[in-house]
Parts: sequence; structure tokens; C-alpha cells
Amino acid sequence: MMMSKRQPRIEEVSRIAGVSASTVSRFFNNPGVVADETARRIREAIDQVGYVPNLNAGSLASSRSRIIAVLVPDIAQSIFNDTVEAMIEELTAHGNSVMISLTGSDNSLLDRQIDAALSRRVDAIILTGVVTDAATRARLKNHATAVIETWALPDDPIQIAIGFSHFAVGEATARFVRERGYRRPHLVVPQSSRAIERANGFTAAWTARGDEAPTAQPVSSPSHFGQGRLAFRGLADMDPRPDVVVCGSDWIAQGLIVEANAAGIRVPDTLAVMGFGNLRLAGDMRPTITSIDIDGHQIARETIRALQRKAAGEVLPPRLPVDFRIIARESA
Repeated sequence: MMMSKRQPRIEEVSRIAGVSASTVSRFFNNPGVVADETARRIREAIDQVGYVPNLNAGSLASSRSRIIAVLVPDIAQSIFNDTVEAMIEELTAHGNSVMISLTGSDNSLLDRQIDAALSRRVDAIILTGVVTDAATRARLKNHATAVIETWALPDDPIQIAIGFSHFAVGEATARFVRERGYRRPHLVVPQSSRAIERANGFTAAWTARGDEAPTAQPVSSPSHFGQGRLAFRGLADMDPRPDVVVCGSDWIAQGLIVEANAAGIRVPDTLAVMGFGNLRLAGDMRPTITSIDIDGHQIARETIRALQRKAAGEVLPPRLPVDFRIIARESA
């Protein structure tokens, strides 16, 4: 009969590293609380003996899994990518494991992924998309698992919302466009609740001074490069033509600028273009794209802080706002 190979013990790691077993345990549970030099010695000892911790034992004792579920609609051409990367970096630095699940751009997999997360007894569910089903919202509202909605500030959060007002983004964009001297705005609006809310904010601010409502073109959601190209072609039939196009994403803005360049239309001299999301491509394009920047790292930090405060028994406000800003570049 084959003998099972003996598994290294935490005491061996602590002896080689010259620290107590409890310090090694703290290193696994929350690496940030261990001094850098101590952490280095512990990592070297772990590599030397091949120690693998039994995290299930600790989670059973503490009733915490240290698993955080992050649910995102998609990761291809997603405006959430930078925020999710920052969140994973922050969460893992505090000793958590992150489970990413895709819910689909139409939320078709949302209920299934929520059930999967709850069945694994995750410590928290972080949502970037919108939970529209009333029954699902009610179920999560009353669940012991922490639920944090990000990228928006709904009027009635499930538990805690960390984000910004999309309506306020639209209002700020309208003020920026007016201050730049543009008078005939055209909106390219993905048919998602948040993009529509930004368009409504823009329209409200634009018409508040008596100007006509901006023209608008709906496009499907999620947004993509090709929609910008099609949106530009649609401008040819407009009379008068707009002097600025406000796009629901940087992807749309990129496609529109590429098509304008191909047609010999100078951006922004003849037509100005704005995006949303401040994706990395916005600074790489020529011309560079004026866009709305969302502080993804702030969302990540506030999420970590909210989880820590909630675990400590604090009562948190249901809505925690984060910053957004307009990044003025060459395109508008």
C-alpha cells in the first residue's frame, strides 16, 4: 500500500522564519498586517517546506470564508475592467480570495451566479451591473451576506451602494459642452439604465436654459466600436448637423472618430466627440478622447472599508458617493 506523503505543518514554517505560528496564521489571513521583512521570511519558509494552509479550517472556526464574489456583466471591452482590477488588488492584499463571475450583458446569468456565490458562503457579493428583478433584490436585501452595489447610487440600495450619480454625470457633461462653446449636441445612447440616466441628466441641464433638447440616437447595449462607425454615418442625414457628439462609452467615441477621419472630417475642428469611462484607449487615440473618468481605485478602497466596518458591526449609510471628473483632451 502506498504511504501518503506527510504534509508540512505551520510550526515548521514558523521555526524556519523565526516567528510564532500565530504570526504565520496572520500572514495568511491578512498579509497587510505583517511587517515587510517578516512577510519576506515567511514566504521564503513556505517555499522551502512547500506548506499549503488549510483555509477551510480557519473559515469554519470564524464563520468567514474570506471569499469575495465579484459579479460583472462581461469583461470584453468592459468599462468595469480597471475598477475590477483595482478591487481584486485591494481585496487580495487584505487576505481575501476573489471569485469573478460573468452575469451576461442582459443579466441572463445573474440569478444563477448569485445562487452560486451564496451557496459557497462568500463573505460578500460585489455587483457592478444592475439587479433589476425585485424578488432578487428583496432576497439579497435580507441576506446575511454583505452585498455592495458599485458604479451607481440607486435610490433604494440592496444593502450598500458605492458609486456616483449617472444623472449628475450627464448634467456635468452638458455644462462642459456649453462652456466649450458647442451649441448642437447629439447623444449616442446605449440602451442601458445607466447610460439612459446620463442622457436624461444631459437633456435636463441643456434644456434648463431654454435650449432645444439635444438630438439622440439609441444603440444596443453593451456598446462597442462598430456602433460609433454607424453613428457617424447617421449624422449625414441630419440638418443641421451637430457640432459635438456625446457618446455613451469610449468605444463608441473611438469608432466615431475613426470613421470621421476616414471621411476627411477633422475632430474637433468640424465635429467634437466625447466618450465615457476614460478607458486606456482614450489617451492612446489620435486625437485623444475627452472622457469621463471614474475613480476605480476609490471604489475599491471604499468597498474594502465598507466590508471591514460592516464586519465590525458598524451601521453604514446605504449610499457612499465616489468621485468622477471630466478629462478634457483633444477631441472636444
